[in-house]
This record gives sequence, structure tokens and C-alpha cells, in this order.
Amino acid sequence: MHSTSIVTLLNPKRLVFGADCFDQFIADYLELGLKRLFILSFAGLEEQLERKMEKLVPSGVVIKQNTSITKEPSFTDFEEILKEARAFNADSVVGIGGGSILDVAKLVAAQLLNTQSTTAVIGKGNLAGRATYLACIPTTSGTGSEVSPNAIFVDAEGNKIGVISPFLVPDAAYIDPVLTISVPKPITASTGIDALTHCLEAYANKFSHPVIDLIALEGISLVAKYLKRACDDGTDLEARSQVALGSMYGGMCLGPVNTAAVHALAYPLGVKFHINHGLSIALLLPAVMEFTLSAAPERYAAIAIALGAEQKSTALETAKEGVQLLRKLIRDCGLPVSLAEVNVPLSAIEAMAVDAVKIERLLKNNLREVGLEDAKEIYGAAF
Repeated sequence: MHSTSIVTLLNPKRLVFGADCFDQFIADYLELGLKRLFILSFAGLEEQLERKMEKLVPSGVVIKQNTSITKEPSFTDFEEILKEARAFNADSVVGIGGGSILDVAKLVAAQLLNTQSTTAVIGKGNLAGRATYLACIPTTSGTGSEVSPNAIFVDAEGNKIGVISPFLVPDAAYIDPVLTISVPKPITASTGIDALTHCLEAYANKFSHPVIDLIALEGISLVAKYLKRACDDGTDLEARSQVALGSMYGGMCLGPVNTAAVHALAYPLGVKFHINHGLSIALLLPAVMEFTLSAAPERYAAIAIALGAEQKSTALETAKEGVQLLRKLIRDCGLPVSLAEVNVPLSAIEAMAVDAVKIERLLKNNLREVGLEDAKEIYGAAF
């Protein structure tokens, strides 16, 4: 929280933002002289991609596409795809999709020519390098994975495990809001709240930094202002663009500062009840804010102002107004607002709390300490 502390920003060497910038990816790729492109994407996008990608064929580029990632990826899924990319002899990798697809693409590019085992690269800073060209093109506005050093997987026990390394930051990211137009309302809503939370948790963080504060507050403001519009009318390109920008800012916050208790407490919902990541975040965000804001009313008041709140007579009152505005935004975007609504039983609180407090790498960032009893209290408040 001090301007004297060191902050490191690792963004892609080339970061392109704007409607129809996918065409810029094609032009840039042709300049590289690469010939064997391995694409990770999803079913339903093939036709749209084919029209764009056929421009590469006259230059002798051979393309192999994998669309097998349909949920949060396991290391087993990853190993299969890596095998396929190696057999194809890929010299370049591009991820086109949501966060899970981008995360897999990032690790595939890193491991293609790497001799380390998958197990050896798990954790922070264990990856030795990446020799293969990597581009990321998001089709949702949520994870910010296209500009972050993180790739998140599910292990054999169902726990979320991260590979975090500067080598996972892509060579290039192309953020084309046009690609998000077909995203259905529930996914637009939940990924948007996830993006907002990346910004919010970077600002309300023990390790916050003035450089990131600027990006974080702007990201909160953009998503708060435009997400409902993007949910109400998916073809509203202005709203889609502003939410995509907010999501990119959220991704920029992830490397230098990272998230905190909302993300830690959301993980067990995904693992135990298979609730998607963005929705898990939305279900817990107001309760975690309410729990934490007394520890840093000024910080949370600034968040409230970014969310569109009026200044009240005290910082604490302003901060509380912010929580109400967020609750309203989540509801207005059509998302469930309580754990009961998504059929999580009260009896699950104990086990979820036990799992959540193990995620020390995120909890240590929270402005108010979260112990086992605190975690139970927060889950209880989210019902």
C-alpha cells in the first residue's frame, strides 16, 4: 500500500485493443513467418474462425485446431492437448476463447519445447521458460488471462492449482470486443463480475500499489457502468467494448497484486458444487466486502465512488453504499444473489470453510484476516 514498494508489470509485448482487431492478429502473424499454428478454441466458433484463418493458407501456414476444453481444465486435459500439439509439431500457439482455453494455450506454448514435467512447473516461478510464440484472443470479458502470468487448473483431488510465471504472459494479446457479442447473458454477467472483482480485490489489498490503484479503480468504474447494458443487449458494441477494457484492466492487476478472500472463498464452490468461477465470485463478493470494509473504510469508500455511489458523511457509510450498489448490479444482471438459490446446502459451510482457509496465497492479501470462524461467518452471510 506504499508508493515506495516495488511493483512489476508484465504485459504482452504487443497488446492490441479494439473492434475487429482480430484482423490485426492475422496481419501480425503473417509477418512472423511461422508455419504450424496450433489453435485452442471452442465448438461453435469454427465457422467464424475459418473465414478469418483462411487468409493464412496462401502463405503456407498449416493449422490444427483443438476444441476439447469445455470446462475448467484438469492437468490430464492439458497433457492430452500438449501431446497433440507436439505431434503436430506446432511452432506457434494461439488461444481463442474464455479463461480456461487461454490458460491451457499459455501452458501448452510454454511446455511444447520445455523438458520440465508438468508437476515441476506447478506453483509460482517454477517454469524455466517458453520458446514458442504465443498469442491470446479472449472471447469473454472476465478473466483477463490474456494479460496475466497465471494459468489455473484443477488437480486430481479437484483443487484449483496455479502455474504462475512471467513466461506465461503471451507475446501478443488481441482484445476484440466483437468476439464477445455472441456470449449469452448469464456468462456475460458472471464473467463481468469476475473482472470487476479482479480490480476491486487489487485495490482493497494489503499489497496494493498506486500504479495498480489507477488501473483498478478505472476497471471497477467501467464494468459497473456498462455491464448491465451488455447483459440487456449483447449487440451493444459500446457496452461490450467498455466491459472488455475493464476486464483487461482486471488482468493487468492480477500479476502485480493478485486477488484476495473473494477468490479464496469462491474456489470451494467451484470444486464441490461445480458452480462456474464468475458466478461463485458474484455469490460471495458482497459478503466478503461487508466482512472486510471496517478494516479499511477509506479504501472501500473509493471503491463505492467508482461503483457510482454518492459521498456520505463518513467513509464507512459510503463504503456500505458500495456493497448495496454491487448487490443491485448482480441482481440487475440476472444472477442469483444467494448460495441457497444455487442449491448449496447450509451443511456445506464447515467443509467449504476448511478448504478456503488453506488458500493462504490469496488470503494473505485480504485487508482483514480471515480465519476458519470468519470464513464460516462469510459463507453464512452469503445464504
